[in-house]
Amino acid sequence: MTMVSAIIVLGVLIFVHELGHFLLAKKAGVGVKVFSLGFGPRLIGFKKGETDYRLSAIPLGGFVRMVGENPGDEVTPEEQATSFAHKKVGWRLAIVAAGPLSNIVFALVVYFAVLMLWGLPTITTQVGGLLPGSPALAAGVQKGDKVLAINGQPTADWGDMVRAIQKSGGQPLQVALERNRRQLTVTIAPRQEEVTDIFGEKHQVFRVGIAASQQTVTRPVGLMEATELAFRKTYWAGELIIMSVVKIIQAKVSVENLGGPIMIAQVASEAASHGLAPLLDLAALISVNLAILNLLPIPALDGGHIFFFLYEAVTRRPVSVAAREKAQQVGMVLLILLMIFIFYNDIARLLGAYAQ
Repeated sequence: MTMVSAIIVLGVLIFVHELGHFLLAKKAGVGVKVFSLGFGPRLIGFKKGETDYRLSAIPLGGFVRMVGENPGDEVTPEEQATSFAHKKVGWRLAIVAAGPLSNIVFALVVYFAVLMLWGLPTITTQVGGLLPGSPALAAGVQKGDKVLAINGQPTADWGDMVRAIQKSGGQPLQVALERNRRQLTVTIAPRQEEVTDIFGEKHQVFRVGIAASQQTVTRPVGLMEATELAFRKTYWAGELIIMSVVKIIQAKVSVENLGGPIMIAQVASEAASHGLAPLLDLAALISVNLAILNLLPIPALDGGHIFFFLYEAVTRRPVSVAAREKAQQVGMVLLILLMIFIFYNDIARLLGAYAQ
């Protein structure tokens, strides 16, 4: 199940990415010679029109090979009309950007579908525990209580409660509780504490010392709310990934946290064990990840090509063929080294888990 889940998730995301390039290339009148899932030797496929649709041996990506795509490609006079290199810079930029954009759109659609079909799971406001010496414990809150409202505002879920506490500024709160089918009100003064987030950054937050019970409920979501939440979740996923890259560059997050296909297989297997909805949520997150990483300005990635085309659009002259070829070679070496390092991390993590 581990490998099957990972292959399905990665296969779909790669297909979506390459389909974006393919469809816009066709829209622009660019000839497409190959549409491949995977790299390396061709395993199976079929040819329709000028395009060879194939599955290739190395399932670590995919590619769309267009007429006149590479700087050194020879293009016959008959092919110039369908050559990628002979299209206006705006079309070339759009074709390259269509891959990452397709992954973003896919994430939006998946998040929306999950919300509409399965609803929104939320943690309830039931008290799962109390920290020793905490303001909530001193106020008389007990394990099993349910927080109904704070300062008269109903708390539908754990997020509502956390937001109300953070907005308090440390001022005492009137907290309505339900205990053994009876309602009571207690006064709690939040305490300011310093916390460290996943990136090692320190923040000042207000807390009352209540631990969640992890009891969840799923509520139905309407069309407008699902649309808004889908955009928010896609934005949050992108923000998390960008912050992760920035913190790795700043050496505030260890590169040992980087993972590849093996880690994805493990996470996908875990998500699949909880049902289809968590697996789809994970697929959406990885799709945003794939989009943003492809937009990094590394010459061998979409972001590198976009950088060259933006340069051409601004200066009105293309980057020289020699410079592009050299940059592509450097970019490819960097990607290969990164892939080797990620595989090393995956294997070391896997061996470490077995050793425990």
